[in-house]
Amino acid sequence: MRFPRSSGLLLHPTALPSPWGVGDLGPSAYQFVDFLAAAGQSLWQILPLGPTGYGDSPYQCFSAFAGNPGLISLDHLIQRGLLSYDEVVEASRRYDLNADQVHYGEVLAFKLPLLRHCYERLREGGAPDMAVAFTQFCRDQRAWLDDYALFMTLKEAHDGRSWHDWEAELRTRDPKALAEARTQYAEAFTLQQFFQFLFFQQWLPLKAYANEHQIRIIGDAPIFVAYDSADVWANPELFFLDAEGKPTVVAGVPPDYFSATGQLWGNPLYNWQRMAEDGYAWWIKRLRAAFTQMDILRLDHFRGFAAYWEVPAGEETAINGRWVKGPGAALFKRLEEEFGALPIIAEDLGLITPDVIALRDQFDLPGMKVLQFAFGGGSSNVYLPHHHVPNCVIYSGTHDNNTTVGWFEDLTEEEREVIRGYLGRSGSDIAWDFLRLAMMSVADMAVVPLQDVLRLDARARINTPGRLGGNWGWRFRDDVLNAGLAHGLHFFTEMYGRLPPQPEPDEPAEDATTEDELIYDPVDLATTA
Repeated sequence: MRFPRSSGLLLHPTALPSPWGVGDLGPSAYQFVDFLAAAGQSLWQILPLGPTGYGDSPYQCFSAFAGNPGLISLDHLIQRGLLSYDEVVEASRRYDLNADQVHYGEVLAFKLPLLRHCYERLREGGAPDMAVAFTQFCRDQRAWLDDYALFMTLKEAHDGRSWHDWEAELRTRDPKALAEARTQYAEAFTLQQFFQFLFFQQWLPLKAYANEHQIRIIGDAPIFVAYDSADVWANPELFFLDAEGKPTVVAGVPPDYFSATGQLWGNPLYNWQRMAEDGYAWWIKRLRAAFTQMDILRLDHFRGFAAYWEVPAGEETAINGRWVKGPGAALFKRLEEEFGALPIIAEDLGLITPDVIALRDQFDLPGMKVLQFAFGGGSSNVYLPHHHVPNCVIYSGTHDNNTTVGWFEDLTEEEREVIRGYLGRSGSDIAWDFLRLAMMSVADMAVVPLQDVLRLDARARINTPGRLGGNWGWRFRDDVLNAGLAHGLHFFTEMYGRLPPQPEPDEPAEDATTEDELIYDPVDLATTA
């Protein structure tokens, strides 16, 4: 579907300021929305919100439906009386809660016992209204929540090992074994449900607050799910697995200019024929949950829906793979039947063939343009602004790119000179040169990472693909988002016609939905079932 001319910023909530070691869904998230509104922005793009595992990547989550407990705001729990400020401060003294980098292991070791303490207080009679809402949440979200909670409970009971290393009866989901596990680990199971309740109790009011300020949330959905996830464990028939539950083929991308051996991602591949037999029910559930949590969804690796690179399991590289036809239009026609026009951005970067373009255009989905990809190959490069089309999203860079300042510093002088010539500027303020270039593009939507707005160098890069460790940790300080920065963003946003429409002066303001109304109303979340 087409989107109105607009602009916004790319920032994952983990990067927000907070005193507790990681950005969360608390006060700083609301302050960021206020900054976006003051700057005339109408989009906030985030990365996947799911619970992360080894490597801390939001693109390798334990569930495609669940939220990350690490994002739960302790400040909100203090306000609700489930924690005291003093006990949070006392607990924090035992951990390295860095203001500039997220140390995920430290954060979870600090936070999860406090969340468990909240559950104990709830069980002892504290916040009875919240207890009622929790019961309703568990009932409404049973379709995905029970499998996820049991998966995480069993994973914890097995010292974090992958589900494939559990006992055979648990690995194969023997009904009697699962029932016994639910009884044996009843408290741990309920605790996992409670973590999810707290997450959505905080995320949905934050999304509503953004929407009230004319800001839409752009979410992100990886095409593939992690092997070690509740999704694969609970739905093995939907993936290419052998009798032991191991993948027979895995995902990747073929060798190209950037990698002689390709990229071996290792995710299990969908059995699309099996999914088609039940009308793509799992995908409908997944997108229904996503559209409850987000306003617009960016589908990562969109080309995989047209054709994907299949690599035999056990290969050490992606060289010995093959292209296999994906579900194509059949999936998206089914999704349109369910949801109508699809509020989806197609991540169409990389090796894009005519069938991918045809699939994207058949459903009127905007693709992506990245300015850091524009300056190579001469004037015919499709990422150059003079080749842009309205139905696309222009980025200065993405979460996988260096910051624009860092990228520019790594170029040769000859490469920098080409860019200066195109811009007609010296390049001394390259981050805002690119910001301005994105804003002036004919692209319907323009999104810029906050690091570029802040003119930060490579030290603020959030992810380097292929690097093990050291990713996803960057954070910013709470004193950098000032009125002058908002004014500068607003200036360019207004100049290039990207301001959100303003209500008529005599138009009465709609009553704002209160946080309590959102917390205790299960209707929206029930649609994920």
